[in-house]
Amino acid sequence: MENPSVPPTQFDQMTRYVRVRNCIDDRFVEFDFAIGDASLYVELVLPCAAFEAFCEHNNVVIMTESEAQAVDADMEKWRYSEDGKHQ
Repeated sequence: MENPSVPPTQFDQMTRYVRVRNCIDDRFVEFDFAIGDASLYVELVLPCAAFEAFCEHNNVVIMTESEAQAVDADMEKWRYSEDGKHQ
């Protein structure tokens, strides 16, 4: 809960990203959650209603497919080489 008398911090103002990975039996949502940098994320699973509340509470930005692909490409580059190809 936000306190209106406390000014927001730089952390409070950072963008929160969600990347939906999977919907399980229309009951659960498997997703990645990041704050400030979409490539540094935690993997979470929540019931659908809780996921919706989580996203609303955190004012998240749902990543587009092109944004998700850019994160994946960057991960590949770090894992394998500058061009992202296995050596």
